[in-house]
Amino acid sequence: MLKKKFFKTKDECEVTFEFDSGEAEKVALVSEVNDWQPVDMTKRRKDGIFYAKVRLPNDSQYQYRYLVNDQTWVSDQNADGFIPNEFGEQNSIVNTFPSDN
Repeated sequence: MLKKKFFKTKDECEVTFEFDSGEAEKVALVSEVNDWQPVDMTKRRKDGIFYAKVRLPNDSQYQYRYLVNDQTWVSDQNADGFIPNEFGEQNSIVNTFPSDN
């Protein structure tokens, strides 16, 4: 799930990426924002949802996926969109267009 907060005084958006972990022990956010390097979603709420907050420039679009337990790739079913990747799967898309929200 994605939650977005746009700032009136800054040209950026704070995006909260949330992943309902089920039985996962570790979840990483992997995106083109940081050259596809995994960023551990170390914060875990009491309800079992992992989350990470990232500030992104407005008026942009980024691809991302979740890496669960260092082995399973998962797309965000609540993403703003999807795009095929070179592995025959779908990457999730997050948009930071203020007019869309």
